[in-house]
Amino acid sequence: MAKDKSSKKRLKVRVKVLPHGKGLPLPSMQSDGAAGLDLVAAVNEKTPLRIARGKWALVPTGLSLELPRGVEAQVRPRSGLAMKHGVTVLNSPGTIDSDYRGEVQVLLVNLGERPFLVKRGERIAQMVVAAHADVKIKPVEDLSDTRRGSGGFGSTGKATSVAGPAKKKAVPKKASRTRTSKQRKRA
Repeated sequence: MAKDKSSKKRLKVRVKVLPHGKGLPLPSMQSDGAAGLDLVAAVNEKTPLRIARGKWALVPTGLSLELPRGVEAQVRPRSGLAMKHGVTVLNSPGTIDSDYRGEVQVLLVNLGERPFLVKRGERIAQMVVAAHADVKIKPVEDLSDTRRGSGGFGSTGKATSVAGPAKKKAVPKKASRTRTSKQRKRA
């Protein structure tokens, strides 16, 4: 059988299994096209972790990582937990830097309507490993112009003219005390 030349080269990440993580599956992708590796809870089997409604908890995974320099891991919510139980990752995405050697823990929050029990071995989050840029900040007086300009928080969803985004209306120097017919109808 011929080797698939389109297959991606796999990045190797060293993983240390901590004592309370023994016997649990290592992070793994659940399908051929998955971007994230599932992380599981390394809580005590006899005493699941209870997260009350509106509360959050740090959930251990029983793992420490050694990521290559220039690579980060992002901890993201699992869509199934969010949809079925209202449970998500509070600091999403949580970043694991390449020089961090402590335990990977997941900050889960329960936004659902009832308490949520985290059981040992339960898939609680997904981890996406990716390269990142080595950035050097350079202070400047001016930035280049773009069509978008300084528009943010939903500004790209608004219709704009070919000439660019609409300019802001000038604020009158002195406010008029006379109401327009439109304002009178609303009042």
